[in-house]
This record gives sequence, C-alpha cells and structure tokens, in this order.
Amino acid sequence: MNVLDDFTSRVERWPLLDRIGDPVRSVVQAAIKPKAVRNTLSGTPLGHPLHALLTDFPIGAWSLASVLDVFGGERDEHAADLLVGTGLVAAIPTAAAGLTDWADTHGSTSRLGVAHAALNVTALSLYSASLVARRAGSRTAGKGLAFTGPGILLASGYLGGHLAYTKGVKVSRTAWHEGPTDWEDALAESELDDGKPHLAHLDDIPILVMRDAGRIVAIDNVCTHAGGSLDEGTVKDGCVTCPLHGSTFRLADGSVVLGPASAPQPSYEARVREGRVQLRARP
Repeated sequence: MNVLDDFTSRVERWPLLDRIGDPVRSVVQAAIKPKAVRNTLSGTPLGHPLHALLTDFPIGAWSLASVLDVFGGERDEHAADLLVGTGLVAAIPTAAAGLTDWADTHGSTSRLGVAHAALNVTALSLYSASLVARRAGSRTAGKGLAFTGPGILLASGYLGGHLAYTKGVKVSRTAWHEGPTDWEDALAESELDDGKPHLAHLDDIPILVMRDAGRIVAIDNVCTHAGGSLDEGTVKDGCVTCPLHGSTFRLADGSVVLGPASAPQPSYEARVREGRVQLRARP
C-alpha cells in the first residue's frame, strides 16, 4: 500500500468525521428539499453531475492568479486580485453542488467527503485571507497565502477523484448497460398487471416492465444514481421513485423528474408479438 492509499484508508476509518458530518448532512438535506434546488444542484437539467463541472471555475481563477503573481508586474496586480475574488465567488455554488452530492453518502464514503470538504474550506480560507492582505496593501503576504492554496487543492482533488472513480459517487450505475438494438423476447404479456412493476432480463440487464395507462413501458431497473432497484420503488402519475434516495424517473422515456439522479434511465421500446412482450433499446 502506498502513502496515498494508506492516508485514504485512515480517513475512511476516522470516526470523528462522522460526528462532524452527521449534523451537517441534516442541514444540507433540509436546504435542498425543494425540488428546484435539488434538481439544479444535482445537475438534473444537464443530465450530468454539476459539481465536477463547477470545480474548474475556482481552480482556474486561482491558478491564473498565481501565474500573474509569479510572472506579472505591477500592471497585473489588479487582475490577480480580481481572479482571487472571482475564485472565491465561484467556490460558493461549487461547494453547494458538492454538498448535495455528498448528502446521500454514508460510512467510509461520507467520511472521505467530509475530509474533502474540510480541505476545500481550508483552501477557501487561505484565498480569502490572501484577498484581504492584498486589499490592505500587503502583497507579499497575499501572494504567500495564495501559493499555499494549490497544495491544499491538490490533496482535496485527490480525495475528490477517489470519491468519484473508486467509490463511484455520482457515477451512473447503468453506464455499461447496453441493451439490444434488435427486438428480444422479455416476458409474456399475460404477466403484466396494470400499474404493477415486473422485473425482466435482457442478457444480464434487469429491466422494469409494466403496463401504465394501457401502454407497455420499460426502463432499466438499476437507478442511475446509486443502484437502487426501481421495481421495489413507488409508481405514481407515470413515474417511478427509487426506494434508496428518492430519485424519480418518467416511465415513458426514463427522464429524470427529481434528483439526486442526474443521468436518465436507459429506456426501451416495447411491442407485443404472439402474446410475448419484446423489447429493444430506444435510440
């Protein structure tokens, strides 16, 4: 085990982070309860997680400020100060989106998220202090504080990458579910009760199939957000709600109605031939 793996493993087992994270989670979940807030911060309108996109703005602004601090002259001082301030402003929605993603995590993943956030807050404090020093005319101190920030951001970025690529936070759980493009037999039409979900399989892909308002609909049964089984969820008004975190999808096309999911469910076309329901992936 290398040094970084050992560090990450220790963070995952640090119980103090639970005592910090649990009350913060309650506040965040209450703040994002309105549908518009949750969907926006989850990235639902984009079909893509919002947090990863927004991180480029503060990091980019602060990085450019450091370049000007090192290579620029007096004429560039105002621009460097403006970039530090721009990064501070951009960090606010970035943090809000990140907290929204983190609010549905638990255990070791939650602890890593708390450590990731703590490092980001530290970097934010350093850049805030840098801006204050710059405005007070102490440019040497301002530059020194800003030069400390990238190291903190690198450590935070490592944990953020671990959360996404190792823990799978906000990674679509259906990313490798490639349904058939030709019609395939799924189940007997007689098995479908109006309004009751039924689980079928195409190869190894579980598919939720049901008759909704007289029409046969089918979407991937694995919730894109965190892998919940949609056939165990609630069906209402042409939508199904995942039993894990409340993500809601339209049965007709798999589109997201309510986050935290951002990616839509893969959807399938359905037809009946000789009493059998056949499915194929929707283009």
